[in-house]
Amino acid sequence: MPTRQERLAQLLDRKVIAVIRMTDTDRLMDVIAAIQKGGVEWIEITMVVPDAIDVLKEVSQRGGSAVIGAGTILDPETARLAILAGAEFIVSPILNLEVIKLAHRYDRLAIPGAFTPTEILTAWEAGADVVKVFPATALGPAFIKDVQGPLPQVKLCPTGGVTVENAGEFIAAGAACVGVGTDLLDKAAIAEGRYELLTRRAEQLVANTRQT
Repeated sequence: MPTRQERLAQLLDRKVIAVIRMTDTDRLMDVIAAIQKGGVEWIEITMVVPDAIDVLKEVSQRGGSAVIGAGTILDPETARLAILAGAEFIVSPILNLEVIKLAHRYDRLAIPGAFTPTEILTAWEAGADVVKVFPATALGPAFIKDVQGPLPQVKLCPTGGVTVENAGEFIAAGAACVGVGTDLLDKAAIAEGRYELLTRRAEQLVANTRQT
């Protein structure tokens, strides 16, 4: 398995994390294959889905070359369970310093959530590999640019409100990567098995983040 620093370099190159909330693992594997075909390889399985750890374990075993991580991690106990189930990175909507320590103990990327400049710097100084700016819905790309002014050393990953269309604007504003969920994973397309639509959305997303 790659080291934490090697994984970080990969993430900074790929720039996109797909945030997935699904329980049907067979359909989930088809979704992962579709967006991978479009160039999105980093997959976050959130802990809000029923039996999330079991889902994470199965996806980690069947995910092939996809980089599978766990999201909505609120405490170190859940982080450890997720890592033992195969998570290669840990994402949280909030800042819990013990989660960062636990992730690093297992040589996994820690991506804690923060909203204010104070929280962002606190997370960074606690060792966060990337800081998730959440929810980015109410903030927009201008906030990322403003924060990067006095804190250029901090790697930011806006999530929530990031779309296929505006992802490139966040990257241009200084974001190191973005987290994209609903806008990438069209529910109707998934329900109808039209996975080629997901591939096209993924291709567009990747292209937009590389136009900066």
